[in-house]
Amino acid sequence: MSEVMEKIGRNARSAARILALASTETKNAALMAMASSVRRSANAIADANAQDLADAGTKGLKESFVDRLTLTQLRIEAMAKGLEDIASLPDPVGTVTSEWARPNGMMISRVRVPIGVIGIIYESRPNVTADAGGLCLKSGNAAILRGGSDSHRSSLAIASCLVEGLREAGLPEYAIQLVPGSDRSYVGEMLSGLNNCIDLIVPRGGKSLVKRVQQEARVPVFSHLEGICHVYVDKAADPAMARRIVLNAKMRRTGVCGAAESVLVDRSGSESNLKPLINELISAGCEIRGDAAAQAADARVKPATEEDWSTEYLDAIISVKVVDGVGEAMSHIARYGSQHTDAIVTEDQAVAERFLKEVDSAIVLHNASTQFADGGEFGFGAEIGIATGKLHARGPVGVEQLTTFKYQVRGSGQTRP
Repeated sequence: MSEVMEKIGRNARSAARILALASTETKNAALMAMASSVRRSANAIADANAQDLADAGTKGLKESFVDRLTLTQLRIEAMAKGLEDIASLPDPVGTVTSEWARPNGMMISRVRVPIGVIGIIYESRPNVTADAGGLCLKSGNAAILRGGSDSHRSSLAIASCLVEGLREAGLPEYAIQLVPGSDRSYVGEMLSGLNNCIDLIVPRGGKSLVKRVQQEARVPVFSHLEGICHVYVDKAADPAMARRIVLNAKMRRTGVCGAAESVLVDRSGSESNLKPLINELISAGCEIRGDAAAQAADARVKPATEEDWSTEYLDAIISVKVVDGVGEAMSHIARYGSQHTDAIVTEDQAVAERFLKEVDSAIVLHNASTQFADGGEFGFGAEIGIATGKLHARGPVGVEQLTTFKYQVRGSGQTRP
């Protein structure tokens, strides 16, 4: 293991012990100071981002990737506001989630505590630096951040603001550390656990990154491999609402994991819904790959292959399929989806409730866009990622999900017979 990473791990573990005992007031003061620092440094952050974007331009990267990399003044302000929102959240640390008395007089309490040291490995989105750092701090955890090489200057500028906030609040600056440089070996060292200094890994990036983390990590992982999100338009859908939701779910931001990648249209309502939906998407610049029914509805639809039903495009491309009712829609989602986010558009409450109950995804929506798959939209302030596993955390991972618990037992001299 390199001396650099070994030192980062030791410093993070030391900082985690202090953060676990830090008061809510101190953590909030640090978060507010971070937000102020981000605003003061907005021009410096934008300049660093411009350099990253210039490099990206020479590599011919996809437009969706460049969009994730880009930090506008509006997005920089959103980072600052996100840190303030995290400060306003209830502190989960020390919360008693349950307590009970035993017949022998012992009192048992289950109490939320920090996880410890969290390693976050992410790619193009430099705003993750602020979101992850802020969420880890509020939940009493130290953070080791490894951003992508394409966003390293931007992430470094943001991380310096976070460290300044820690310093102002009297907290250890090693509570949030950015791995220095983009050497891929750093990822391997983090996945090893840094000599038991990392308690949890959270990957945020493409399929290849997440797959590597899941295969190689020697510590627990919160992750999702892909965001293959569906919108099912039921026969009882309001046509105008369906068009608005599908357009937003796909085209608001095509490169986010909550972007819809497939639209399923109920055959019984296809006469009123299918052609208008296709026209709306194509008019917005979206390529459509569809089944025979979708192609018959509009000659501009390209034929879909079997691979299209399980592809996360992260681009202005979507697959469209006509299905025989909600049952076939749910079967399709179960076969091709990634248990991330799926939505139904319908005015039939019974069908909606069936969909909400039976679709086995981390987030299931009725009459709302899949782009709401976001911790900030859930009232979490921000998110460190979307977890699609079924243990400990599922869906947007916010401050509460970044804690675990312990049992505190209070006795009066009891011994076990």
